[in-house]
Amino acid sequence: MENLALIYFHLATAIASFCLGTYLLARRKGSPTHKLLGKIYMLLMMITAISALFIPAQVGPQVLYHFGYIHILSLVTLYTVPEAYIAIRKGDVKKHRNAMVILYVMALVVAGAFAFMPGRLLHTWFFV
Repeated sequence: MENLALIYFHLATAIASFCLGTYLLARRKGSPTHKLLGKIYMLLMMITAISALFIPAQVGPQVLYHFGYIHILSLVTLYTVPEAYIAIRKGDVKKHRNAMVILYVMALVVAGAFAFMPGRLLHTWFFV
C-alpha cells in the first residue's frame, strides 16, 4: 500500500475534524472561541477533503484514474466550506448553520461510515 502515509495523514485530519466539529456543534455559537475554532475546523475539513482526492478508491468502480463514489463527499466539502464561510461573513447565520450541519453529516458521519466498509483499511483494522 504505497499511499499509507497519505492515508494516515487523511485519517488524522478527519479524526481531528470530527472531534472539533462535534465540540463546535455542541457548544455556544458566536463566541470568539467558536469563531477561532470554526476557522481551524474549516481549514482541517479542506485539508481532509483535498488529501482524500489523492487516495485511490479501493471499493466500487473507479473513474478518471482513481476516483470512486466516496470522492463525491470531498467535492461536497470543497463546495460547502467556502459557502458556509461566505454566508457567515454576510451575516446569514441560518445558511451558515445549515451548511455546517450538512458538512458535518455528509463529510464526517457518512464518509466515516463508508470508511468502515469491507475492503477499506479501517474495516481491516477493526473487524478482521
